[in-house]
Amino acid sequence: RYDKRITAITAAMSSGTGLNKFAKQYPERFFDVGIAEQHAVTCAAGMAADGLRPVVAIYSTFMQRAYDNVLHDVCMQNLPVTFALDRGGLVGADGPTHHGVFDFCFMRHIPNLTMVAPRNEIELKRAMLSASGSTSPYAYRYPRGAGMNLEEPESITPFEPASAELMRPGTDATIVALGPCVYTALGAASALAAKNYNIGVVDARFLKPLDKETIAACAQKSGAIITLEENVLAGGFGSAVMEELEQRDIVTAVKRIGLPDMFVEQGTQDELRQMYGLDLEGVTDTVRNFLITIHAHKNRNSYGK
Repeated sequence: RYDKRITAITAAMSSGTGLNKFAKQYPERFFDVGIAEQHAVTCAAGMAADGLRPVVAIYSTFMQRAYDNVLHDVCMQNLPVTFALDRGGLVGADGPTHHGVFDFCFMRHIPNLTMVAPRNEIELKRAMLSASGSTSPYAYRYPRGAGMNLEEPESITPFEPASAELMRPGTDATIVALGPCVYTALGAASALAAKNYNIGVVDARFLKPLDKETIAACAQKSGAIITLEENVLAGGFGSAVMEELEQRDIVTAVKRIGLPDMFVEQGTQDELRQMYGLDLEGVTDTVRNFLITIHAHKNRNSYGK
């Protein structure tokens, strides 16, 4: 909290990223570089190389502009720069240009980078603390909108590396989700329990590195994995989970729930989530239909034998 090495950098988003208070209290450690995301990232790399601990706060969608700088200037040098990716996921009325639905794809394959997606404001604080203690690049992604007004714990502890959290055990399938999608997954599991389905839920927390042991254990126990993310499916979190299962030669049914290969139009967050099947009803229906398909396939194989 009182680390004088911490600096804050943004690219004409001081108000949107909530840095106005920091800028007022610590003007000598705040830098708004204007609409120049590439410069913001490379500037942070220079500060980190000189012993500072810069935090680059930029909307997820605009971090795409600085991809090369993230890769070459920060991650290749393995510098302790923190990326605060604001407005991750569907953002609503700002329109197609502002949806932060590509960052999972273009961040997860960069070496030396850790990336987490907290499910609520308390977990976000834990991510911030984890990033402040990291000696390597660290990114955390959070959505547009208000927090959940959760009661503040007595102390905030950093994450253990690659530590998912089992929110609900299950034997029929496990939904592995990231960010606020965890709550949609929990709602779907509860709704399906009324139909005699026993669905587990895991908050993956980490996009990279994955908690490989937890995901593998859930796949082997339940025999089916559903991934849930507010990101495009092509190369996203679900792809990362499938890659890990393939690496371990784990044969299991997998269903990925996320956004299609297209640019999402303008609309409120609720409207868009309903449109793309990311709301509670849509996720519940997708999971139920997936389980029905698995059950029918097993019955056909049994009959054939």
